[in-house]
Amino acid sequence: MKQCQPKFSIITVSFNSVETIIDTITSITQQDYNHIEHIVVDGGSNDGTLEIISSSPNIAHYVSEPDKGIYDAMNKGIAMASGDVIGILNADDFYVNKSVINQIARVFNNEKVDACYADLVYVKETDTNKIVRYWRSQPFKPGLFLKGWMPAHPTFFVRKSIYQQHGLFNLNYRIASDVEMLFRLMEVKRINTVYLPETIIKMRLGGTTNKSFKNIKQQNQEVLMMLDAFYGHASRVRFFALKMFNRLKQFLSKPQSL
Repeated sequence: MKQCQPKFSIITVSFNSVETIIDTITSITQQDYNHIEHIVVDGGSNDGTLEIISSSPNIAHYVSEPDKGIYDAMNKGIAMASGDVIGILNADDFYVNKSVINQIARVFNNEKVDACYADLVYVKETDTNKIVRYWRSQPFKPGLFLKGWMPAHPTFFVRKSIYQQHGLFNLNYRIASDVEMLFRLMEVKRINTVYLPETIIKMRLGGTTNKSFKNIKQQNQEVLMMLDAFYGHASRVRFFALKMFNRLKQFLSKPQSL
């Protein structure tokens, strides 16, 4: 009996992204997988982004309106999604090749798999062939978040039923809601995740989290608050030492191929 291919909903969050969003849209359009629904949630751009979105025939649904931040926009996209599996590809990011969704779909052919994630590379904003940092994830083990670890969120694909069962992004976390979401699903709820050891996304530098020292500091404060709430207290020394060591490795190592 032939296995039914899952439908994917890919959500793109944008705001004044006229210089980059075409790469995002094109990388989804060129995928060699047929069952993809592309949803764009725009924050009310006024730089020409909306014109690109509205003229793209392969975008299934889009909305452009003010929101309460990136995670509120992601929640809007999830609510609009009709796919079996949901992925998020923001307006600064794009898939490394046309077979990425096909690779992910093969993982989800196993009905016991709830979610999967992979690796990504950070690239220069003006030269996307120049790799600056290699985010290599690893198979999940309980306690990894205490060591400053998390999988690369842009590579995270999850069944819509998991969001329906365990909730959406928590807007109480202004800059670390993606970390909280992954922690809640993987560490607290222990959903069945699979690590795919492949680089699937190129991500431009300058995202919300790492664009300033202030944002990095705030994210770490929110993550530690989350860990304290679950464990009672998280060791600051251990957390920052291991996180810095892991980040250093990301700058020194390079993917074998793309």
